Amino acid sequence: MIRYAKLHLAANIACIQPEVAALRHSWNPHFNTKHYEGEWTVLSLRVPGGRTDEVMPDQVHGEDYLDTPLMAACPAIRELLQTFQCPLLAVRLLNLKSGAVIKEHRDHELAYEKGEARLHLPVFTNNKVEFYVEDERVNMQEGECWYINANLPHRVSNHGNTNRIHLVVDCKVNDWLAAQFELAEKKYVPVEKQQHQLMQVIRELRSQQTEVATALADQLEKTLIP
Repeated sequence: MIRYAKLHLAANIACIQPEVAALRHSWNPHFNTKHYEGEWTVLSLRVPGGRTDEVMPDQVHGEDYLDTPLMAACPAIRELLQTFQCPLLAVRLLNLKSGAVIKEHRDHELAYEKGEARLHLPVFTNNKVEFYVEDERVNMQEGECWYINANLPHRVSNHGNTNRIHLVVDCKVNDWLAAQFELAEKKYVPVEKQQHQLMQVIRELRSQQTEVATALADQLEKTLIP
């Protein structure tokens, strides 16, 4: 299981930065208010329904993913996304204001191995931003492209004097994206921890006492290392 990875996908950050800085639309508070302190805000470029004021990245009401009107104001971002040869889900700009903290949490089922990858492209950051995945700090620089296994515990603090803005792109895993991950610089979860997490999932499935859950638990047990 991949903990995090640095992908070799080039972003024209010199063009992206000024167009993000020029956006004058009101940023919306992040919906998960229990998970942060300070200001953490969102501008949606692509979400279910295509509404600018929609901050939820998931298809709660079953609507298709559509570009919002803000995407038209971001031609450099749109050009970057056109190089992604995989299905795109939500695309958002997330602004962690100076002094703000995202508390440790997990985004369940959001992992490359589960078929969906969340990519972070720092647009503006500073050296006092601390992003931890399972207590390991990940140093992301402007213009880079990083995958974070959001299914693992992670947290972020912005101790700097400037805001941290990431372009966050949720993708469906296909052959093209798998090839990018093959070339990426990756850090894996230790095998022992993977086994422990897998056993927890198996126990949870068996506790459901349904035919489907039991069958899935049986399949997962076959992958355990004896």
